[in-house]
Amino acid sequence: MMCGGCSPSQPATPEIQAIADKVKPQLEEQANRKYSLFKAVEFTSQLVAGTNYFIKVQVDNDDFVHLRVLESPPHENKPLALQGYQTDKSKGDKLTVF
Repeated sequence: MMCGGCSPSQPATPEIQAIADKVKPQLEEQANRKYSLFKAVEFTSQLVAGTNYFIKVQVDNDDFVHLRVLESPPHENKPLALQGYQTDKSKGDKLTVF
């Protein structure tokens, strides 16, 4: 993948679910909402100074949230950071850079 370009959208992996789980508390605090269902279903990534992950997460039967998570380069030794989110998404909504 070239720097700045996004990878094609693909089904979420266990590693992506783990990333989503790690930023779930940040989302719940920022959105002022608790999520009992939190299932990563799709993702794309973008190489920047680190990696941006754009993750589609199912939070209810027909309710999805899009997350933007920054994984800093390993030498910076920083935790995963929720950089943004979009609520009120549907299963058919395309993941985009935001």
